[in-house]
Amino acid sequence: MTFDRHDHANDTLLHLYQHLLRPRLIEEKMLILLRQGKVSKWFSGIGQEAISVGSTLALEADEYILPLHRNLGVFTARGVPLGRLFAQWQGKRTGFTKGRDRSFHFGSNEHHIVGMISHLGPQLAVAGGIALADVLDQKPKVTLTYSGDGGASEGDFHEALNVAAVWQLPVIFVIENNGYGLSTPSNEQFRFQSFVDKGPAYGMEAVQVDGNNVLEVYTTVKRLAEDLRQNPRPVLVEALTFRMRGHEEASGTKYVPQSLMEEWAQKDPVDNYEKWLLAEGILTETARHRIRETIKAAIEAGLQEADAEPMPVADVAEEIADMYAPYAALNEELRMRNEELGTPDNSSLLIPHSSLANREIRFIDAISEGLRQSMVRYPDLVLMGQDIADYGGVFKITEGFVAEFGKARVRNTPLCESAIVGAGLGLSIRGKKSMVEMQFADFVTCGFNQIVNNLAKSHYRWGQNADVVVRMPTGAGSAAGPFHSQSNEAWFTHVPGLKVVYPSNPHDAKGLLCAAFEDPNPVLYFEHKLLYRSLSGPVPEAYYTTPIGRAALALEGEELSIITYGMGVRWALEVCQELNVSADILDLRTLLPWDQDAVRRTVAKNGRVLIVHEDTLTGGIGGEIAAWIGEHCFEHLDAPVRRVASLDTAIPFAPPLEAAFLPQQRLREQVLALRAY
Repeated sequence: MTFDRHDHANDTLLHLYQHLLRPRLIEEKMLILLRQGKVSKWFSGIGQEAISVGSTLALEADEYILPLHRNLGVFTARGVPLGRLFAQWQGKRTGFTKGRDRSFHFGSNEHHIVGMISHLGPQLAVAGGIALADVLDQKPKVTLTYSGDGGASEGDFHEALNVAAVWQLPVIFVIENNGYGLSTPSNEQFRFQSFVDKGPAYGMEAVQVDGNNVLEVYTTVKRLAEDLRQNPRPVLVEALTFRMRGHEEASGTKYVPQSLMEEWAQKDPVDNYEKWLLAEGILTETARHRIRETIKAAIEAGLQEADAEPMPVADVAEEIADMYAPYAALNEELRMRNEELGTPDNSSLLIPHSSLANREIRFIDAISEGLRQSMVRYPDLVLMGQDIADYGGVFKITEGFVAEFGKARVRNTPLCESAIVGAGLGLSIRGKKSMVEMQFADFVTCGFNQIVNNLAKSHYRWGQNADVVVRMPTGAGSAAGPFHSQSNEAWFTHVPGLKVVYPSNPHDAKGLLCAAFEDPNPVLYFEHKLLYRSLSGPVPEAYYTTPIGRAALALEGEELSIITYGMGVRWALEVCQELNVSADILDLRTLLPWDQDAVRRTVAKNGRVLIVHEDTLTGGIGGEIAAWIGEHCFEHLDAPVRRVASLDTAIPFAPPLEAAFLPQQRLREQVLALRAY
């Protein structure tokens, strides 16, 4: 191995050595602790330390890095206290996740590190979002993120690189090419010879480095970072290296030819660099010994600190509360403000109790107005979605927004839902808000992982809120077939950490959207496409919010209670009028968290309950609410709880088939049956 010192001072070379040695000595200790049962699992980076250390030290301390599970050198080079690291690995409360996640599945804004989730690829898009924030703020910064050669097969890899290239984001994508996934060799992962072949396909520069040569990694990344700060754009860096231990310790390395292990053992990044420093007279034997002993002493001190900490004691209330970023104080502020404006939280949806100036506008216009007023209220709010810029979106909700707010904040995106949702989290890490428009709610499947595993769990895992609103044009009734008509809200009501809202009228369409932007947590905002231009109602001109988590009565009556939301509210109103039924129609408005107190009140009042939703019956939120009523309100019931929903089929295309799929006719039958029970 050849080392080129370039013009680096001896102090720099020794600084690199100390940081290169530290993760190796920690790992050697960790392997002992693993055998002793003091840690449960370990993913070794032995043989790959030069990549983490060289690239981290090449950046400025306030530039974000997004590591994987073999990048211990990132954490140690950034000065993360060893006591906290060991506590994290032991599952102690003083770690970074309070014992809720393991190894390097955490972030630390103090150290400008955003840790991985087990799905590997999603952090690449998050890096793009962080870099986008710097571009918007005109900060000359870069963001660096890692991928293994195996993880680069994921769709997230393609999406993140494509978006970074299209938007010219200053991201350094480091591919740690160690030849294997877990046990799958490269020739079974991809057909190209080198990852540098991929760069030009995305329109970006690509370079290859010897990943075991810390000086080459450091010098290359430092040069690139300095350039990218002045000329923002993404760069792909392929670092050739080898993993000397198993994917994780239990998997071993029997699948690796012994000759290959012996070849790469001769390229050990720590041993070779140390020998070169000694040969050049930059490092003395005395200094070598002193550095090792100093690091070992720090490791032992960190272990003692972590060992002294008890294992966490579960506090159920705290566990539940930590799923969401705190919002209680802000909610109280909103309540007081709305009362001052004359818009009580429990206002009827039929008769607006507002002293603000109202006028009749369409459902779609209420959404657009709430979005526009939120853009004015939050200068850091960024809108992202397919065709939302000059075209105004397929439903024209953002028409005219580019002229008012500019293309930097109203951004057309490639067709890559996962990358854009991930970018939203990256923007949130940098203190910005974002909205991601799914062109149709059906397409959210392509961004599902980012929503349920990254956005939803971020605050619970490491205290980072995800200030992202995902708009979801949803619902059937327009003969659009199985892939443009689904009601998929129940997919997300099962995911703690998310909030799910679903307005049924123009007043709440605006108010809930404004509230979603005020909330620091990820909110999925469902908007029924059939209501866009078919429903108008009174909406205040001024900015206001409808409280998330609070239901409201759309109609009051004495015979029975219909609990519903979205289009179900419109159907229930029509049926009650048609059949002359006196019913409470409770509009949930928020599906996660849903208003249990409001449900209890209407059940206790009428004793007969029908739950209606457009979503399919099995697995819909109606089943959860019915079960809750049976458990908590049984003594108030005068009849079995009934449910009405769409058929348990995919949504058909032909209008007669779609009409049979939807629940309107069954709703009439069930209302009559319940009243007569």
